[in-house]
Amino acid sequence: MTPFGEAVRKLRERKGVSQKQMAVALNVSPAYLSALEHGRRGLPTFDLLQRIAGYFNIIWDEAEELFLLARSSDPRVVVDTSGLSAEHTAFANLLAGRIRDLDQTTLGQLTSILKNVGKADGKRS
Repeated sequence: MTPFGEAVRKLRERKGVSQKQMAVALNVSPAYLSALEHGRRGLPTFDLLQRIAGYFNIIWDEAEELFLLARSSDPRVVVDTSGLSAEHTAFANLLAGRIRDLDQTTLGQLTSILKNVGKADGKRS
């Protein structure tokens, strides 16, 4: 499941609607909505994101958060290491090959490290 899928599921549960009910209201198939929630589909279109926000009648701040989650939830990530060192490329490939094996503790540690990269010298992360 992606962060976006998890957020949509929570919104559905809060509203008390099924995937099928939501799919009908948004004019998408229940199978597509299920795949989107479970991270088996790519990013939703901006139009669909707006329809989801409207369906749940969420305020602008919450809608913006949902849109940000969607942008960071693509289940098929491409890491472009062209122009970087051999070590960068090896690291990206090692991560791709082993990501399913990471436990929550290790995942949290790596996430923390990556979020802090460049902060000491003022770079954006």
